[in-house]
Amino acid sequence: MAEIQTATTAKQNHGKKLNKKSTRVDLTPMVDLGFLLLTFFVFTTALTKPTAMNLITPNDKIDTIKNPVCETCVLTVMLGKDNKIFYYEGMPENNPPVKETAFTNEGIRKILLQKLAAVKNAKGTADDMVLIIKPGAESAFKNFVDMADEVTINNIKHYFIDELNEADKKILAKN
Repeated sequence: MAEIQTATTAKQNHGKKLNKKSTRVDLTPMVDLGFLLLTFFVFTTALTKPTAMNLITPNDKIDTIKNPVCETCVLTVMLGKDNKIFYYEGMPENNPPVKETAFTNEGIRKILLQKLAAVKNAKGTADDMVLIIKPGAESAFKNFVDMADEVTINNIKHYFIDELNEADKKILAKN
């Protein structure tokens, strides 16, 4: 640790002896502590993995195979500004009624569960449901992440992310 060395020196003036003390501080424990802290922070930051959302991208080989999609199995969700969700069932060519909901358990989750149940009743399996997510230019990224979380929570097998086309933009402009 720290040492105090006492040395007695005699000066020539009047024969008095003066005690001269020198201090020497041992910094070895401080260096050990520094390395322990450094090692701790290196290991803790290396062990925490960043969490990322799995996003399934389509395979080019699968895109070449045309699978017919039943019109009643499709739900299109358009993310608008101010945390609003607009959705319609079926194909847009049939001018389906557009409804509005929110990011709550009684909102989009209830709608997704109802659609899964309807597809299961019609087709025998809920795996045939197709969800199309179309984020708008004014929508927040948080809304897209929340919608992707709902897909994972409700175990929706087939979902697509698409851009808004002109017909969708008109629908959003009306609402």
